Amino acid sequence: MVNKTLDFFYKFHHLTCLLLVSLLAVALYFTRDVNYLKFLKNQQKLHNDDKNYSSTSTSSSSGRCDFFSGTWIYDNKSTYPLYKERECSFMDDTFACEKHGRKDFKYQRWRWQPHNCDIPMFNGTILLEKLRGKKLIFVGDSLNRNQWVSLLCLIEPFLPPSSNKKLILDGNMYFFHDTEYNTTIGFYWSPFLVESNADNIWDHRVPGRVIGVESIENHARHWNDADILIFDSYAWWLHPLMTLMWGSFGSSEAIYKTVDMKLRRYEMALTTWSDWLELNINRTRTKLFFMSVSPYLYRGDVLRNCLNRSEPLFMDEYLVSTKKSMRGIVESTIEKLGERGVKVEYLHITRMSEYRTDAHPSIYSRFSDSLTEEEKKHPRNNSDCLHWCLPGVPDVWNQILSDYIIN
Repeated sequence: MVNKTLDFFYKFHHLTCLLLVSLLAVALYFTRDVNYLKFLKNQQKLHNDDKNYSSTSTSSSSGRCDFFSGTWIYDNKSTYPLYKERECSFMDDTFACEKHGRKDFKYQRWRWQPHNCDIPMFNGTILLEKLRGKKLIFVGDSLNRNQWVSLLCLIEPFLPPSSNKKLILDGNMYFFHDTEYNTTIGFYWSPFLVESNADNIWDHRVPGRVIGVESIENHARHWNDADILIFDSYAWWLHPLMTLMWGSFGSSEAIYKTVDMKLRRYEMALTTWSDWLELNINRTRTKLFFMSVSPYLYRGDVLRNCLNRSEPLFMDEYLVSTKKSMRGIVESTIEKLGERGVKVEYLHITRMSEYRTDAHPSIYSRFSDSLTEEEKKHPRNNSDCLHWCLPGVPDVWNQILSDYIIN
């Protein structure tokens, strides 16, 4: 009887040990994969955030695929990049990172993949046919010029052999004209949309910015005959102090007031812009677009600086918190325009672009050529984390823009 009892406890002891070992193994397994589980949880959060973010879009296209909610996928197939920097006749040195010494080209091979659909492959022949006899103008700052150059590089392989691939400068307007398609694709420099003392396309780095918040006609008369207008305006408004002007530049009767109210002055300028559209735009002919904020990484910010970045960000806690308050002013302005019968498509490129800290020029642009020896000792403080290398992120913006134009 005693032997049976001892045998029972002996077996029970071994079963208990076996159970403890199994539990320990399971614990170790999940401990090993805790980072992966966090990653999955984070990806689900990003997906939900993207859906919430894109739901604020004021675009009125019903039934359209949500191109702006997705993820970046590395694509090492021959499809990407869609063109080569050195083969683009329209390339601007500001965006030519390879020319200025960048050796890592992974940034050219990331493809944006929407969650529930695909972005159609860029087809320049169809786009040019759609633009036949028409004028497409980008209006805004150097980020819009970035996108304009991207579009020209994208369509170049589809241009007829007889095309004269030269850019023409006329005042604030740079444009390319193809005679066979009789189409014009241009860029108009107007960083605040309204008039300012920074309106010279070459000499605009002036101390003390003065903004004519109620004056736009001197700009608008140059693009009021366009069939497609793509606007942007954000980065230049971030300066803490600006002088607002009522009246005309050079007039003794003009009124000036220096303010630090970023939101109010931005709202005033967009009101002037929207009022002009309501009164002057041909609503049946002209298609209107507004690009949402292209994220700006501040120089000297260790965490968010673009220097030596070789891959996109995948964790949302590192994303740049682009000012939602300023985005809200744009969205509200566009919504009010829609209520007044003026349709503006708002392209939400902010979130998709925020992940791409790897795709800025950093120190690989024409600006690096002008750095002093002292500035070169502090590259983090002199990195261009505003513009984008080409080929790169603006190509995706143009794939989406092209689909909106074609369809």
